[in-house]
Amino acid sequence: MSIKPVFVSTYPPRECGIATFTQDLVNAIEKYNDVRHCYVIALSKDKHLYDNRVLYDINQDKFSNYVKAANLINVADIDVVIIEHEYGIFGGEDGDYIVPFVKLIKKPIITTFHTVLKNPTAKQFEILKKLADASYKVITMAKTTKEILTDVYDIEEEKIEIVHHGVPYMDLEDKETLKRKYNLGGKRVISTFGLISPGKGLEYAIQAMDKVRKEFTDTVYLILGQTHPNIKRLKGEEYRDKLVNLVRELKLENNVIFVDKYLTKREIMEYLRLSDIYLTPYIGREQAVSGTLAYAIGSGKAIVSTPYTYAQEMLSDGRGMLVEFEDAHSIADAIITLLKDENLRKEIEKKTLEIGKEMYWHNVAKRMIDIFYDVVQLNKKVGVIA
Repeated sequence: MSIKPVFVSTYPPRECGIATFTQDLVNAIEKYNDVRHCYVIALSKDKHLYDNRVLYDINQDKFSNYVKAANLINVADIDVVIIEHEYGIFGGEDGDYIVPFVKLIKKPIITTFHTVLKNPTAKQFEILKKLADASYKVITMAKTTKEILTDVYDIEEEKIEIVHHGVPYMDLEDKETLKRKYNLGGKRVISTFGLISPGKGLEYAIQAMDKVRKEFTDTVYLILGQTHPNIKRLKGEEYRDKLVNLVRELKLENNVIFVDKYLTKREIMEYLRLSDIYLTPYIGREQAVSGTLAYAIGSGKAIVSTPYTYAQEMLSDGRGMLVEFEDAHSIADAIITLLKDENLRKEIEKKTLEIGKEMYWHNVAKRMIDIFYDVVQLNKKVGVIA
């Protein structure tokens, strides 16, 4: 039996973390014989040229598009619908167009929650609760968020599956070769990658570099990635300009480098490989998952991070160093500790890679396919009873 899934998600070439996540997941799933082809209902604000997986392109702000998409799903040869949920990618208040959309769908639904808030607004609570009620299974990427789903949203435990955020595996050149390739030979490299927005806390990382470079003058901090398109649309390059000005004020031009481009997957993996330390100085305490942190774990990096929800869990048991929120001194002290103590850094890298291997996409894809089978069987049982 071959299962035919459709994913409702953002999708490349839209520049969005969930779009990349979905493409990576379907690529990995299609390598198994159980699923010969994955379909996608893509969400966007603009028109894009998609690959042949995309059945329909929803303009996220037009509700009539959701109705058309639901009708298409209902008549198509599809076994299961997987919704990649993030409040900001659906239309309406807090993305509430998703609620009537799932009511129109007559196929079994699985929902992956990319954001699980401990203190949601009434509207956010209602959306997540109704989505969970409409789903045979809900997927989260950490134990802590499973607890929030049961305690805050009262979702039954047997409905929830924990599946790691997937990460790619690539054969790459060694660290020093890659440093030379990117003109970073002889440097100690710290990096942060991803779409840039004020919630990333990069100003505190830059301030930390002022203290770090006094002890290690050869250290470079790479800020890798473009400004988030939604932020750019609303406020232009206001946040990036603020960061660039801060670098100038602190005379850190030799120690902080902006790579202002949307990186290919290979570039991301090469930059991670050449990094001595990976840093996530995020200021959002409730962040349930971070694709960038997952990638760094999959690459076996020594990681310094603020203790948002996902980082607390993934970096426990000595897999990284947690620092205070919005605290440049705390960030600097952790970086300096790791740069001074190579044995500690290597010990952290070893522990991180152990869990990182479990997160490779082929393992995540196999787990997802098992869940697809479970849901299809559950749906058949319900149909028989009905």
